[in-house]
Amino acid sequence: MNYVIHVEELAKIRNELKHKNKKIVFTNGCFDIIHAGHVDYLTKAKELGDVLIVALNSDESVTRIKGSKRPIVPLPERAFVISQLKAVDYVTVFEEDTPYETIKKLVPDILVKGADWSKENIVGKDIVENAGGSIETIEFANFQSTTNIIKTIVERFKEQ
Repeated sequence: MNYVIHVEELAKIRNELKHKNKKIVFTNGCFDIIHAGHVDYLTKAKELGDVLIVALNSDESVTRIKGSKRPIVPLPERAFVISQLKAVDYVTVFEEDTPYETIKKLVPDILVKGADWSKENIVGKDIVENAGGSIETIEFANFQSTTNIIKTIVERFKEQ
């Protein structure tokens, strides 16, 4: 997966970008079954700065968070699709249930999550704000979700 950069290497790239006065935006998620809502969200996240880093949950992390039947799409495929989106500059992966350690190593200028998260509960908020950065939330353009897509597929197959 040469389109995924290990967090240690990405921290070096981040430092080079900061020396060039680039504003680093960071977001994270499972991004299982990429849909229009994901693309819209990532496009809006990129508009907040110069460089967008997306941290993906590993397959094991997705399973712990979403249950034994997830992810549907394995990490190499999820990472490839995300890395090919115009808005995304860098992709990394974290094994934990939250990206706290990744955020601690990268210290982005802007930490972004969907508006379904309250800013107080966003993991890594303390790190980013203590470094002078900001926390932003993005409203969803539509109400698509991977979970809802899966439910729709299951229901339609039950009808057959």
